[in-house]
Amino acid sequence: MTREGAEDVRDIAVVAFAQTDHRRTSGELSEVEMLMPVLHEVLQATGLKTADIGFTCSGSSDYLAGRAFSFTMALDGVGAWPPISESHVEMDGAWALYEAWTKLLTGDADTALVYSYGKSSPGSVRDVLTRQLDPYYVAPLWPDSVALAALQAQALIDAGETDEPALAGVAARSRASATANSHAQLSGAVPQGDYLVRPLRRGDCPPIGDGAAAVILAAGERARELCPRPAWIRGIDHRIEAHGLGVRDLTDSPSARLAAEKAGAFERPVDTAELHAPFTSQEVILRQALRLDGEVTVNPSGGALAANPVMAAGLIRIGEAAARVHRGESDRALAHATSGPCLQQNLVAVLEGES
Repeated sequence: MTREGAEDVRDIAVVAFAQTDHRRTSGELSEVEMLMPVLHEVLQATGLKTADIGFTCSGSSDYLAGRAFSFTMALDGVGAWPPISESHVEMDGAWALYEAWTKLLTGDADTALVYSYGKSSPGSVRDVLTRQLDPYYVAPLWPDSVALAALQAQALIDAGETDEPALAGVAARSRASATANSHAQLSGAVPQGDYLVRPLRRGDCPPIGDGAAAVILAAGERARELCPRPAWIRGIDHRIEAHGLGVRDLTDSPSARLAAEKAGAFERPVDTAELHAPFTSQEVILRQALRLDGEVTVNPSGGALAANPVMAAGLIRIGEAAARVHRGESDRALAHATSGPCLQQNLVAVLEGES
């Protein structure tokens, strides 16, 4: 959805972003203890208090936490008294941001707090993610997330779209970019290592780790009061592929392309793209689907290959893109988030700064 040509649509911006230092394990910290410093940081950046926030929305997974309604416990980090207007999505926090954006569009609130978190260290995230699959035909076979990504990578190689050295180059560039990101879990010269599932080596896959992120949205003049250079959301949209993997072309992402089109990404060139591509082969697909040429700086933060906290990595892509706009390092940025196997669900947002 884009606001182009709609005079009565509110301008909404990301005005603050914060994230944890992403680590292989957060030790004995609970989700609340992991979240609280991030929430305090993002509020402090704007000078707001919890009572000043008009709407709060979070993204997380009960499957990952291993207990039902786990997000209600995380609200202790926000502070539920005095009573707050709150919602939750069982998705990456990027989709929580989409819900908050629509809430602000209605005029029911002028500010929103969006946060997400994930602790993958306690169990096998590869097995947990099988619960996303078709429950009748695919999930009973227990194909894990890396095996499915390897099928996608092999399809790309067979189609002549890439090869293993090119995938290794994607990994090397991403980890090199992450050296400038103090929050990254992996950075620098990370070896490709052995095959996890051929043709994917360890370096082609995201690290397993824990992390959290939060952003604050604000509308109109309120955004300008809270941030010297707001990152205005000029368009945002999300689309989904067919659930059945056998009816999809795994070498393409029509849903990402359509989401980008509806968000207005193709109307003018972008200078930065933060892509949620947990596997090197998925960056190849997304670059083509989103029409990103060599002039676009892709994943200057290192992307999901440098840190991939499940349920927060997509929101982090939006936050990283917004932060570059805040700092004046980008004028028009594209942020992408994905969920599900083989780029099944895709969200695209276009962020711009003021001159």
